[in-house]
Amino acid sequence: MTFYDLTAETPQGVPKPFSDYKGKVVLVVNTATRCGFAPQFGGLEELYQQYREKGFVVLGFPSNQFANQEPETNESMESACKVNFGVTFPLFARIDVNGPHTHPVFVWLKSKLGGLFGRRIKWNFTKFLVDAEGRPVRRFSPITKPAAIERYVRRLLQ
Repeated sequence: MTFYDLTAETPQGVPKPFSDYKGKVVLVVNTATRCGFAPQFGGLEELYQQYREKGFVVLGFPSNQFANQEPETNESMESACKVNFGVTFPLFARIDVNGPHTHPVFVWLKSKLGGLFGRRIKWNFTKFLVDAEGRPVRRFSPITKPAAIERYVRRLLQ
């Protein structure tokens, strides 16, 4: 299985094949609108705006697995991200990132890039950078701000 074989549902329930992102550098992030790291939405949006014309995309995956910090429905979450944080990058339906119902995207990413806690996601805003060939190249902790990821994105876009 490759990154491009994966699919996720939009907040409206429409399947989105990751083959649509072939040739792009992708940053996959598990998000939560009520998390203390939610201000990172702004930095993620800045990265997206700065590099999207060069082949970069951020994919946001809301999860409510950490302290009930994403209690919104898919529809209200998408609206909250746009209104409160100015998010225009693609968001997907709420998913699990750990446990028996882990979404296949995170099963695959965690199998390729373990972290400090092994294959478990520690908290919201864990980030995975995937190169334009669909290879996961780096995992970033929740405390890593989007600005610190820019140099890796820039390098992959060259």
